[in-house]
Order: sequence, then C-alpha cells, then structure tokens
Amino acid sequence: MTPTLRSERLLLSPYRPEDEDDFVALLRDEEVCKWMGQERQSEETIRQLFALLFSEVYPNNMFDVWAVRLSGRYIGHAELKRTGNVDGHELICALVRDVWRMGLGTELSYRVIDYGFDDLGLSEIHGCVNANNIRSLEMANKAGFEIVRDVTGADGTVTRVVTLRAAARQLLKK
Repeated sequence: MTPTLRSERLLLSPYRPEDEDDFVALLRDEEVCKWMGQERQSEETIRQLFALLFSEVYPNNMFDVWAVRLSGRYIGHAELKRTGNVDGHELICALVRDVWRMGLGTELSYRVIDYGFDDLGLSEIHGCVNANNIRSLEMANKAGFEIVRDVTGADGTVTRVVTLRAAARQLLKK
C-alpha cells in the first residue's frame, strides 16, 4: 500500500476521491504538461486516469502514487513506479504553478527518493526531464542524478533521462 510520507513542509498521502478536481486541474494545466514532457489530455481522459487509482492502482498495489499537500492544501502529484521509459523505477512529480520556485519540488523529490532507496531498497531511481527545464535539471544534478541519454520525440523535443544510484545518494547525504 502507498504509505503516507512527510517532509519538512509537505504531506504525501494516497489520493482521496475528493481530490479529483484538483488532480484534473493540475494535469490540464498546459505549463505543467509542458514541463512534464507530456501532451495535455482531455478532462475526460484525466478523470478516467483518476478513477483507475481507486479501481486498479491502489487495490492491486501497482505502484506508489501520492497527492501532495502543503498546510492541508493540494499542491501536486508524485509517483514512483516502473515504466517503459526507463529500465527500473521512475520518479514523477508535478506541482501547481503558484508554488513553483519555493523549493518544494526539491523537497518533494528528495522525500520520494529517500523512500525509494530506504524503504523499497531500490538500487537506482530514474527521471525523465524536458531538456529545456533548466530548474529541474539543476535540481536533479544537485541530488546526484547523472544524465544517461537524450531522447528526441517525434515533435523534436528532447527529454533527458537521468539516473540516481543509491551509492551516489548516500555520498551526497554525508
């Protein structure tokens, strides 16, 4: 089961049905989608994805997915799961725009990374970052991620695949 996690300012908890509208608003935001490297989906599609959390993901313990809250307010989304994008577990995070540049993305990422290494025993965690997303790439570098390859999409956009190994993370934490 997806556990509840806490960091200095954030609460990461499994989604609740009443989070649906916030989830939809986050994933319908064009700026958020741009930096996540995905195309904006229809509201109906996002609502169907949300419903899958309760009908498939949580009941079958498929992967960890959290609603992210700051002082009780929904501000984002995080996942740690196996994906076809990388050979292993991928960290996925998104925050609402009005909390960007407050250090919350770093705090969120670090908390999920620690969970992956310390609780799940992963040896490495991957991420996929739009090559133009300089702030996220800087955060990834600071956390110890290494760029392992670039992937060019059909539309010409470049995504950087980054990897953090548990040993590198331990060195940075000292």
